[in-house]
Amino acid sequence: MAKPLVSDELWAIVAPLLPPEPPKPKGGRPRVPDRACLTGIIFVLKTGIQWEMLPQEMGCGSGVTCWRRLRDWQQAGVWDALHRALLDRLGEAGRIDWSRASLDSASIPAKGGANASAPTRRTGANRARSATLWATAPASRSPAS
Repeated sequence: MAKPLVSDELWAIVAPLLPPEPPKPKGGRPRVPDRACLTGIIFVLKTGIQWEMLPQEMGCGSGVTCWRRLRDWQQAGVWDALHRALLDRLGEAGRIDWSRASLDSASIPAKGGANASAPTRRTGANRARSATLWATAPASRSPAS
């Protein structure tokens, strides 16, 4: 049997981070379980298939369902919280090699912000006058008069 995409250990970390199921005042179809959706999301991201091509046989619901859950979890901050939780676990286990870590300004903003720069003086020549102005100007304003 194949190894499951969402192990019990991973699910134990992810489950508390997920938002509660939204209420359904009008009833409706039962919701696809979060663990099944996470399996579908991981499958699509690992294989690179289109969301619409997610096999129904996997029991993950439709690709659209998994995509919507991915979107909702992103808006709820689940992925950032999961990233932090996994880094914390790796750090506690001594599995992070900090000598290989790097950081740039694209991922972390400057603490106090950058100083405002002074306006830059123009160094180039002014733009040439348009030759089409003379061609469309009335005769009284032509350069010959």
